[in-house]
Amino acid sequence: MKKILIVGFGDVAERLVARYAGQADFIGLTRRPERVPALRALGVTPYIGDLDAPATLKRLPRVDGVFHFAPPPGEGRTDPRTARLLHALARHRLPGALVYISTSGVYGNCGGDWVAETRPVAPVNGRAVRRVDAERQLRAWGAAMGVQVSILRAPGIYAADRLPLERVRRGTPALIASEDSYTNHIHADDLARLAWAALFRGRPQRVYHAVDAHPLKMGDWFDSCADAFDLPRPPRVNRAEAESRLSEALLSFLRESRRLSNARTARELRLKYRYPTSEDLLREIRQGRGQARLF
Repeated sequence: MKKILIVGFGDVAERLVARYAGQADFIGLTRRPERVPALRALGVTPYIGDLDAPATLKRLPRVDGVFHFAPPPGEGRTDPRTARLLHALARHRLPGALVYISTSGVYGNCGGDWVAETRPVAPVNGRAVRRVDAERQLRAWGAAMGVQVSILRAPGIYAADRLPLERVRRGTPALIASEDSYTNHIHADDLARLAWAALFRGRPQRVYHAVDAHPLKMGDWFDSCADAFDLPRPPRVNRAEAESRLSEALLSFLRESRRLSNARTARELRLKYRYPTSEDLLREIRQGRGQARLF
């Protein structure tokens, strides 16, 4: 059975392990010893190490594949965590494949255009700049070492427990439709499944959009979530008003608009999504809430 190392053991990693339990021996890198019992309960062999402490990575086990889900540091223009991981992996027999979850933010603002993986990156904030650096490191390393590296550029990740309900309940404004930005989505389960498909079907040093095929205006997404939970829809404001009322963190998302094509992903990774659109999950939620009211 193949040995698979998971770096960055968050929600998507847990979903991946649950979905593919018994199909690989999973090793989970964690810097927190208190997480060891939880990893063991999932059937994962823990490895205590820290991407910010290179000495802790010297005994990384030999593995057949790697899922790199760890984010870059919160500041700077480079990703030294990825550099340290690649250095540690090169000490032993190299894995056959590595999958990295990046962000669609590497494209910056595309004015609502449809975007394919061939579009040049143009990051406009520090988070995206660091992700671009990680991608370049990984693809160069894969080409030099003969390791198949797949980059999954993911947008807004959602699930039943990962919906913007607090924002909706607070009544945080959304933009009027004529000035709104497009946003893209992927269910966390489908992202985990895409990562697995990329490990075995991805082409060397290839970028894939980990998105469904139905981008939405951001305000429409918030309206749909509100409707699914019988909440008031957020008020709408124009961009000038939004600039004076919303936080800089929220504004950074509103200033970028793009529609990501997943044609390459569908053609090469050949995965049938469990949730082809975000509406499929919201429909499940509405139906479940309706049935609950009957009893």
